[in-house]
Amino acid sequence: MKILVLADIDDLRWRHGPGRADLLLSCGDTADPVILEAAEAYDCSSILAVKGNHDGAESFPDPVEDLHLRTIEHSGLTFGGFNGSWKYKPRGPFLYEQEEARKLLEDFPPVDVLLTHNSPRRIHDRDDGVHTGFEALNNYIARAKPKVLFHGHQHLDRETKLGETRIIGVYGRRLIEI
Repeated sequence: MKILVLADIDDLRWRHGPGRADLLLSCGDTADPVILEAAEAYDCSSILAVKGNHDGAESFPDPVEDLHLRTIEHSGLTFGGFNGSWKYKPRGPFLYEQEEARKLLEDFPPVDVLLTHNSPRRIHDRDDGVHTGFEALNNYIARAKPKVLFHGHQHLDRETKLGETRIIGVYGRRLIEI
């Protein structure tokens, strides 16, 4: 399955041309029109997304499915999601203290693919006080062993393994086969 993954796109229009993908995943901090235009350009009828720390609190437009703390079956795989980032400032939507994230994820069911905005702690973190990963995601990976975790927020394209889980950081867009 070809997956187009988006994260942290500052443009307000899709400027990356056409392609082909079976599914579009958005890891947050990407404007809704960009998500919809990318899906059209890549002929994706299925769109799963989570919100980032710079996204507004309004719901995603149809046909985008909000994956935050939900699971969805698609093409024989179970997808789940967790939005937001570490609470690096006093207020704003989708900001969580480490303990809040732990409580929200402690009973989240196992999935094959986890879509998040933030990274697991000490995986792709940046030493700037803002781009700090969630320890709760490390705990979730140890417990549930997803095959893949896609994340944005850290503004990098990097892949790391934690146990058997592929952790793929996306900045902009990335086409991935799984």
